[in-house]
Amino acid sequence: MMRYYADMILHTSGAQPIHLTYCLNIHSGETWAAQREAIDRYAREVKARLLPDRPFGLGLRVSAEAAATLAADSGQVAAFSDYLAAQGMYVFTINGFPYGTFHGTPVKEAVYDPDWRTPERLAYTRQLIDCLAAWLPAGQEGSISTVPGGFAANVNHSSDQQIVVENLMRAVAHAADVLDRTGVDIHLGLEPEPACLLETTDDILQLVDNYILKKGLNWLRRAFGLTQATAETWIRRHLGICMDTCHVALAFEDPLEAWDRLDAAGIRLSKIQLSAALETTRTRAAAQSLQAFEEPVYLHQVRIRGESGIISSFLDLPEALEQWHQGSVADVARIHFHVPLFWAGADPLQTTRSTLSPAFWQRLRSGACNHVEMETYTYSVLPATLQSNSITEHIAKEYDWVQTQFLCP
Repeated sequence: MMRYYADMILHTSGAQPIHLTYCLNIHSGETWAAQREAIDRYAREVKARLLPDRPFGLGLRVSAEAAATLAADSGQVAAFSDYLAAQGMYVFTINGFPYGTFHGTPVKEAVYDPDWRTPERLAYTRQLIDCLAAWLPAGQEGSISTVPGGFAANVNHSSDQQIVVENLMRAVAHAADVLDRTGVDIHLGLEPEPACLLETTDDILQLVDNYILKKGLNWLRRAFGLTQATAETWIRRHLGICMDTCHVALAFEDPLEAWDRLDAAGIRLSKIQLSAALETTRTRAAAQSLQAFEEPVYLHQVRIRGESGIISSFLDLPEALEQWHQGSVADVARIHFHVPLFWAGADPLQTTRSTLSPAFWQRLRSGACNHVEMETYTYSVLPATLQSNSITEHIAKEYDWVQTQFLCP
C-alpha cells in the first residue's frame, strides 16, 4: 500500500501545505454527541489505517443542533480541542451546508433550508465560525462551506437576493471581527449547486458584480462605518467559493476554466471539494442501470446536453427517467449523485472524474487552493455493488485514489 500524507502535501514551491481531508457528512448523526461518536469511531480508525504517526486533518460536519449545543457550553468546545490534541487530529474546515437532518430520511430540496434569507442560517454560520476559531491550530486559516444563497425557486426575486447578500455581509463582518480579536482567518465558501441561486460560474460572477460588490459592499460600509477599500477587503478575504467538482461537471463546465475565471475576478477559492457525478448517454441500457441509483433521501438533479449544446434540466432523477425515451442517444446526461472517486464506472455508466485533468491536478499541487476535501457523502444510499466491506475501507480507497493523482507528475 502506498504511504499516505493525508494531513498535508507539501508544495514543490515550498509554499504553505495543502490540507486534505474527507468530509464527515458521510456519517449520520445530528447531535454533537453523535457527531463526536462518529469521529471517535470512524475518523480515528481511518487515521490509524492511513496515518498513525502524523497529524490527521478533519473536515467536520456540525449540524445546527450540534452548533447550538456548543454555543451554549464553551466547556464542550474546549474539551474537543483537548480531544483533538490527544488523538493527533486537527480541524481546518467545516461543511456548514446541511443545517438539519442529513441521513436516513428524505432530505431532497429541504437541504437548502433555512437559506441565506433567514436569521437562522446566519446565526448557525456565526456559531460555526466561533467553533472553528477555537479549534484551528495556531497560524492555520479555516474554511466553512455553505448554501449558495438558497434554492433558486425560493430566491428568484431581486428583493430575496438583496436579503441574502445583507446576511452574507453580516457573516463577513463576524469573520472580520474574529480575525481582529483573535488573529484567526476564517472564510466562507458559497457552494454552487444545480437548481440553486448559484449554479454556474456565470451566476457567481453576476452575483458578485451586481450585488455583493455593489449593494453588499455599500450596506457593509454604512452598517460598520467602513471605507470602501476596507469593506472590499473584508468581502474578498472572508467570502469566497467552495468549488465542488461534481457540481461544476453538472454545469458542463471545466473545473480549471472555472477556477481561472474566479481568479480573474479576484474571488477567493475557499475550498475544493473533490467529487464525481454519474455520466451516461440517453440509451435504454443507461435508463435501466440508473434505476439502481433512484433513492428517496437526496435530490439528484439531472442535466442533459444535446448535440446542439442546449442543456435540459430535471429536478430529480425519476423525472428525467420518465422522459428519457424522448431524447437522442447522442445526448450526454450527468446526474447529481456523488459516486466514489475511485470508481471508473461500468458500461453504460461512467463518471465525471475524467473532468479532473492532469492540468487540474497540477494547479492543485501548486497550492493555489490549500483546503481540499473529498465529499462522497452517499455511501449509505449507493447500490450494494459500489459499497466497500466497511465505510472506513471505502474512505481509505478514496484517499488512495486522490493521493495517487496528487503524486503523479
